[in-house]
Amino acid sequence: MSEIISLFAAMLLKVGFVLFAANEIRGAILAGPVLYGIYQSGGTLVAIWLGVCSLAGIALSLLVPLVAAKKFKRYSAARGAARAA
Repeated sequence: MSEIISLFAAMLLKVGFVLFAANEIRGAILAGPVLYGIYQSGGTLVAIWLGVCSLAGIALSLLVPLVAAKKFKRYSAARGAARAA
């Protein structure tokens, strides 16, 4: 039974790494058109503001999963320590 759980956890970890890499690539792809739009508009203040807002939204979509994973890891470690005690 322990082997099955270990294999399942390893598989989930690999899938998680692939999804994380895909999320980072998605962020880079989404940032390209925003930067190109700022360039095409001639760098007006409104275009720069909209670009900054768009890039901040993209950054949040990339950073929130990292923070959530870190909190989940701490929660799991604390719960494991509580069970061991």
